[in-house]
Amino acid sequence: MWIRKPQHASLDQVRITRDGGTAIIEPAASSIATSRFHIGPQIHEMSDQDILDKFNASIDIREKLRDCLDYVAIEIPPGRPQIEFVPGSGQWVPRGDVLRCRILDDEEGRISIFIDDQELSLEEFGRMLLTYNGWGMRITFVEEEDIYEEPDIEVREPHEGEK
Repeated sequence: MWIRKPQHASLDQVRITRDGGTAIIEPAASSIATSRFHIGPQIHEMSDQDILDKFNASIDIREKLRDCLDYVAIEIPPGRPQIEFVPGSGQWVPRGDVLRCRILDDEEGRISIFIDDQELSLEEFGRMLLTYNGWGMRITFVEEEDIYEEPDIEVREPHEGEK
């Protein structure tokens, strides 16, 4: 199930509990993410409505910021490393926002993702994707030799016999 980002809510749409200085805001709809909203010590003097008003205001700020930003995806130039291993987290992380990859399998059907000359298992690749947790992504499949080119994209249903 796709869990959506938190959105404006009313008291009848959420359950609010407190954990120290943090409000846990749990929507009644299971399709919306539960939020841990840090407020601080003043949380103990606030009503649930006060907490929810502050939370809804933070959503307004997030949406205004998103609307003001012109996002440009960064693609690391060919020949430069697209990913790096971070020892502190024990995982690979992307250096940019675009990844040029190759997909291969071995004799036993195990899939590997190659980024530059680095082979990642599906598990390692999945952990790397978590650095963008909460984002969306588009995947475009191209012939191996074309991974450095931006393909033309046509939005339509495939014709009979096409993939």
